[in-house]
Amino acid sequence: MATTDQLQSIASQIRRDIIRMVTDAKSGHPGGSLSCADFMTALFFEVMDHHPQSWTREGVGSDLFFLSIGHTSALFYSILSRSGYFDPSELASFRRMDSRLQGHPSVEHGLPGVHVASGSLGQGLSVAAGAALAKKMNGDPKTVYVLIGDGESEEGQIWEAALFAAHHQVDNLIAITDWNGQQIDGPVEEVGGLGDLQQKWNSFGWETIVVPNGNDMATILDGFSKAKALSKNGKPVMMLMKTQMGYGVDFMMGTHEWHGKTPSAEQAALALSQIPETIGDY
Repeated sequence: MATTDQLQSIASQIRRDIIRMVTDAKSGHPGGSLSCADFMTALFFEVMDHHPQSWTREGVGSDLFFLSIGHTSALFYSILSRSGYFDPSELASFRRMDSRLQGHPSVEHGLPGVHVASGSLGQGLSVAAGAALAKKMNGDPKTVYVLIGDGESEEGQIWEAALFAAHHQVDNLIAITDWNGQQIDGPVEEVGGLGDLQQKWNSFGWETIVVPNGNDMATILDGFSKAKALSKNGKPVMMLMKTQMGYGVDFMMGTHEWHGKTPSAEQAALALSQIPETIGDY
């Protein structure tokens, strides 16, 4: 079992990977990638039962993860490489022509860890609900996890999937919302407005918990423990992770401006000076 300090150390290196990847590519989405780094580290390095060396797209006998907010691909690729799905040196090919590490995750080149292409917002929860239902029908006791965004939750398909999962009692599904309050056009509440998300998910028939600080490792682990305890009792589970966009870099935090904007070389150097190198840069 990893300690909170060990997990935080991994998350720090993942943040460095994100900054370096988007800066070198001059393209990408650092804001949301940084806000999700802590709980994604906890998920892949502590919570999930997954097997990088024997991975298959079908994922029989393993927990599955689906990334619905595909634009946070820099985060996803760093997480996958650092947890053993492929060598971290490949991160240098991010968003390059013919790279396996495309701007949005793709299955075209068979990158280990990617079960489905993503990036068309709103679709991931439907895919995850279907995969979780298939596991139940096949007698596979493992859990399906999916990450969606709060801005993405303005998509109608999210709520169609929510109804489906509750109606069919897909209780081996644990969804996570990155609740950072920002989307590409500004604050979520100003663009579309979601209101009381916890009340909404409860009203759709889900078990819902709020993780009050999705950038604090101890709080995150406690949240996952609660989610797992609530799962497999007749209802799907939603974890609402309260995070800060751009967390870990002071000039990126709490604003939508870095949703899809990459730093200059000077800004990247400043950002990296705030993030300790713990495992070793690729």
